[in-house]
Amino acid sequence: MLSTRLSLLKHVGRVRCLSAQVHTACANEPMKDYVKGTPERKGVEEALDKMWNSVEEIPCVIGGQNVESEDVRWETSPFDHGHRLSRVHHANKAMLNKAIDAALAARKEWEARPLEERVKIFNKAADLIAGKYRYELLAAGMLVQGKTVWQAEIDIVTELADFYRFHAQYALDLAAWQPLSTEVSSNKFVMRGMEGFVAAVSPFNFAAIGGNLAGTPAMMGNVVLWKPSRSCIQPSYRIFNILREAGVPDGVINFVPSTGPDFGDAITSSPHLAAVNFTGSNATFSGIWKQVAQNLDKYITYPRLVGETGGKNYHLIHKSADIDTVVNCSVRSAFEYGGQKCSACSRIYVPDSMWPTVKEKMLETTKQLKLGPTNDFTSFLSAVIDGKSFDNIKTYLDYAKSNPNVTVLAGGNCDKSKGYFVEPTIVETSDPHDKLMTEEIFGPVVAVYVYPENKYDETIQLVNGTSEYGLTGAIFARDQGVIDATQSALRDSAGNFYINDKCTGAVVGQQPFGGARGSGTNDKAGAPSYILRWVSPQTVKETHNPITDWRYPHMS
Repeated sequence: MLSTRLSLLKHVGRVRCLSAQVHTACANEPMKDYVKGTPERKGVEEALDKMWNSVEEIPCVIGGQNVESEDVRWETSPFDHGHRLSRVHHANKAMLNKAIDAALAARKEWEARPLEERVKIFNKAADLIAGKYRYELLAAGMLVQGKTVWQAEIDIVTELADFYRFHAQYALDLAAWQPLSTEVSSNKFVMRGMEGFVAAVSPFNFAAIGGNLAGTPAMMGNVVLWKPSRSCIQPSYRIFNILREAGVPDGVINFVPSTGPDFGDAITSSPHLAAVNFTGSNATFSGIWKQVAQNLDKYITYPRLVGETGGKNYHLIHKSADIDTVVNCSVRSAFEYGGQKCSACSRIYVPDSMWPTVKEKMLETTKQLKLGPTNDFTSFLSAVIDGKSFDNIKTYLDYAKSNPNVTVLAGGNCDKSKGYFVEPTIVETSDPHDKLMTEEIFGPVVAVYVYPENKYDETIQLVNGTSEYGLTGAIFARDQGVIDATQSALRDSAGNFYINDKCTGAVVGQQPFGGARGSGTNDKAGAPSYILRWVSPQTVKETHNPITDWRYPHMS
């Protein structure tokens, strides 16, 4: 099978994954540049103008029915928090229980549909995302999530289309495997959907993650309750409607914006909870895990908990590293999308012999980064997502300014009078265990520790043991022996490990994503193994000949 796919990869440019018998190769959705004067730039600008000058009414959608609630909240733009973009109805507990019932009612028919049919639906959704709805999805990501057009393209278009296409291909490949059969009996391996419903809890920072958390379990025959982040509702709602247009039946995915406590209580108290698919904070995931444990005796089946939480991601610089690569990768990883990627670089270890040059170049580069609204295409980064995030980041900036062990080298200022703007900030600390080196900040703040060049081995151990997380990390070196030894020593420190590249930017099908330790369950979205998390396999043996005797041969 692998040789067949590799051969096909040479000849097939785009994915069309339609059957378990004929395998075609997947290819990543090509990115567009959106250069001024191009048709795609014009398309995005028109979508931005239309969306900026309208307010989207967003209901809950339960069993295919729009359901309004008394709890209505506004979704605003992070770079202009007085500008309303969406009017969102939030589900209460009674509505959430109704959504569970609707999902369970849809389960039997949906789970019974052949995998090939379900896969066609999600491949169609990928085509709609990359084609018909590309510009309006980009506009939603830019205005609601505060992403530049490039960051929105990475997220809500290419990554989401890739998730559906690659996961569809992986599902068909896995279904093509069957156990051995004999002359006496035949054996089948059936990938069933799970008994019950899946609760999908998605984050604000990647709309594609939300589309995957709800979509991939549904692709595998499950029914879903999807709770989007309160700061990414309109992009999520647009994805949800694309899935409906592509052919996902009513009730298979139920769209239920709600508060975290209401959603958590509703799903964990239902005996039909089959799984939780989560991306968000470590504290929230741990809270869900504890609620599941407290209710364990009531469940029909043991719920599966799949989660990706946070990271305190590192760049470790060796004396042999290329300085320009270090600077460009570090600035991009720390500051693109305002440091709000769970994989963003937030701690850097630099040898003292290189630091003066690295410092000079990083400061010069950071000065050139424009902080502004995302509908200004010259902005490199924009406001952070909301007031809660802004206030949290500000506490770290205030701490940095008041700590004698910390020097603020760049940025350090913030202003939320109109938008939640935080300057890209570089701090240097003399304490490698300072909280700026150990705690996730989730903003455009990166801390640097300068280590003695002759203490590289000790610094490796420092990198490995400083943080509770284990999501991403990168080393920069041109000495292959150093690269090999460092990779081995840091084997447990990162689920996604990069060599001479930034610790952000995982691509579906190329770098399956996830980490362990405090960063989650490391189930690797974008890999074939991820698909198996959303099935309850059944093995079927059929014996063809009559059983004529109860005795075994040795008994005669």
